[in-house]
Amino acid sequence: MPRRSKRDISGILLLNKPQGITSNDAMIRIRGIFHAQKAGHTGALDPLATGMLPICLGEATKFAQFLLDSDKEYEVTARFGQRTTTSDAEGELVSSSPVHFSKAELLKAMAGLTGTIEQVPSIYSALKYQGRPYYEYARKGIDIPREARTITIYSFDLEDDFEVAEGDIFDIRMKVSCSKGTYIRTLIDDLGEVLGCGAHVIRLNRTRVSTYPVDRMVSFEDLNAIVDEAHSKGLTAFSTLDNLLLPVDTAVSALPEIELDEIQGRDIMMGKRIKVTPVNMLTSDLQPIRIYVGLNDGSDRRFIGVGEIRYDHLAPKRLISTAKLDDVAELVSEEIFE
Repeated sequence: MPRRSKRDISGILLLNKPQGITSNDAMIRIRGIFHAQKAGHTGALDPLATGMLPICLGEATKFAQFLLDSDKEYEVTARFGQRTTTSDAEGELVSSSPVHFSKAELLKAMAGLTGTIEQVPSIYSALKYQGRPYYEYARKGIDIPREARTITIYSFDLEDDFEVAEGDIFDIRMKVSCSKGTYIRTLIDDLGEVLGCGAHVIRLNRTRVSTYPVDRMVSFEDLNAIVDEAHSKGLTAFSTLDNLLLPVDTAVSALPEIELDEIQGRDIMMGKRIKVTPVNMLTSDLQPIRIYVGLNDGSDRRFIGVGEIRYDHLAPKRLISTAKLDDVAELVSEEIFE
């Protein structure tokens, strides 16, 4: 049987990642289901973790970095009384200590880890040192320097109600809203250290990335059901699958925007810098800005990419391929973010 050719399709799928697979494996499976030429994910979830994983297809991969840099929310269950090598349930036990703290003591410790803080990433992370991931050094028992990074914990909330936590182990549910670069495993490990008993993550679910709504997430079961139904009718599932994709520019919805006329848009697409006036200059120098081109008949507008304003001029930074403009999901649907 001849291999089906890959499709040149662009958009963003909000996958509800299941437990037990890597983010890269999930991305490869999505690329296969959609028969997409190009795919990429927007921030790894550990195999243990579940929840929202935006998968970028086609031209959307150019803007994946903006989702990597976006704020996120998590539901986490921490097990107090045990530390592990990886700060989660997949690691080896490092130490055990009896649990004994009050709800008030926990809330005080959580408050101390809220706001702008310094966090030293886990040695078991995908960050790189001299071109190799940290976890490769960890698996070989090689110690490497790890610099603290500034992160922001916007909120750190307790989801369980209790008076005193005590025993050999004690599981507690929490919710975290945080900036890019935050390692929830490290946050929980630090919390356990503050309380003197150690802790690690046993469940982790990502509930939000940027402003994407939870109800637009789909699971592999959903996708497989769509494919199976289409095949049972002798059809392909692509039209139904493609309707699940969000527009490319939702990846940059947090950025300010500027709208150009068609002549200005043509210049930007050719790589030229154009002068912008105070009327349409909506951002400070060097801040990324999403670019739209209004059609002359006033009927619509088109997303063409991301630029940067320098000294009253707009310069292109990352643009939709000219040949693919008509095929890209162009507009931010207002209903997506309501």
